[in-house]
Amino acid sequence: MKRPELKICGMLHPENIAEVAGLQPDYLGFIFFKGSKRYAGDLDPEVVKALPEQIRRTGVFVNEAAEVVLELVHQYGLNAVQLHGAESSEYCRGIAQYVKAIQPEFKVIKSFGVNADFDFQQLEAYPGVVDYFLFDTQTPDHGGSGKKFDWNLLDKYKLDVPYFLSGGIGPESVEALNGISDPRLFAIDINSRFELEPGWKDAGKLKEFKNKLS
Repeated sequence: MKRPELKICGMLHPENIAEVAGLQPDYLGFIFFKGSKRYAGDLDPEVVKALPEQIRRTGVFVNEAAEVVLELVHQYGLNAVQLHGAESSEYCRGIAQYVKAIQPEFKVIKSFGVNADFDFQQLEAYPGVVDYFLFDTQTPDHGGSGKKFDWNLLDKYKLDVPYFLSGGIGPESVEALNGISDPRLFAIDINSRFELEPGWKDAGKLKEFKNKLS
């Protein structure tokens, strides 16, 4: 099984962005949701555009107007979006079709908060529309809780769409992550458990975590 890719989300400060980019993660996430403590809307777009090409610059949005998403994709040179609200498959299709006509390699990630009551049937509208799902812990704040959900719930996931695993993943999670044998696990998404403060990542902890992933 291929080693999962790594997404480091909630980046905010230019100096820290440069430091973390030096670790060569596959994705760096920038949150454009004004309700987040890691809101990146005041970040200089040139900082994001200057990232190495092999790092996917990912904008995180929550129930945002499509025209705003498209404007920020252009402004920040994003090559992936993570839609973290209640976006419909039609909404996702519109974003994908518009941007992929210009950027064929653009990726659309649709996030879902999972708990014991989560209905996996709602995912059936999205295959062929989004590139990946992201499974996070169900919270009223659209992620960033630092809490892990019960990964056994993913036994109910029956589609072939590859997914990102998120929600409370920290340095102590490596052994459990390395024990997952699901070939659909495409990437690990980490954020608050590697922070010194909201938006500022501990590069040392990140490096150690990345090196231990198998």
